[in-house]
Amino acid sequence: MLLNARYFVGPADLTSQSNKVELIDDMEEKDTTNFGSGGAKEVLAGIEMVAISAEGQWNAGGVGLIDDELFAARRRVEAHTVCPETADVAALAYLTQAVRLNSKLFGQVGDVLPWMLTAGGNWPLTRGVVLHPPGTARTSSGNGTVVQGVAVAANQSLYASLHVLSVAGTATPTLTVKVQSDDAVGFPSSTDRITFTAATAEGSQITRIAGVNADSFYRASWTISGTNPSFLFLVAVAVA
Repeated sequence: MLLNARYFVGPADLTSQSNKVELIDDMEEKDTTNFGSGGAKEVLAGIEMVAISAEGQWNAGGVGLIDDELFAARRRVEAHTVCPETADVAALAYLTQAVRLNSKLFGQVGDVLPWMLTAGGNWPLTRGVVLHPPGTARTSSGNGTVVQGVAVAANQSLYASLHVLSVAGTATPTLTVKVQSDDAVGFPSSTDRITFTAATAEGSQITRIAGVNADSFYRASWTISGTNPSFLFLVAVAVA
């Protein structure tokens, strides 16, 4: 049973505004039936098609609320990260980038105001883990908990999503997040794998790098500057 699913899109944590989220991962069917098929149909998997469907209770009036996100994200490709249980460090996470295709708002008098959306993926749907939880505020630079993952093979890429959920402080508070890897849990010789663009406001980023990476331990690292800065953010990583 889904009891505590976490859904993040752009700068919005929709966990307390949603009660349904579906991930659809389809492969285009390509017929390869031939004279050697023995009378049975044969197919290959073609282009991958990812879709997201979600719904919940409507709310508006600030960054991170569903109405603001829906209208700010028109035609915008954003990071979508779904955690089916929790968003704790090492929790299961599904991540992709997608664009909102349609939405539906409101209902009849007396009802709790609903919302629904569907989004189409621009990347594959990837399965990974959370490196930084969304509920831990960071006010200074640091490194996150080390999480064991998997190495990146020659035909794979390392994917990572960042959702900056809140920003506080003066004198341009800035957050720069990296995904680092190492071959040992103690991180004796860490390597920067992904560096996100410095963030000064709420928003999201998702990126990927291709190529072999034999390391199987990962962590988030962040650099924070500004006067009295404070950030809430989520980082997830996957290999596909």
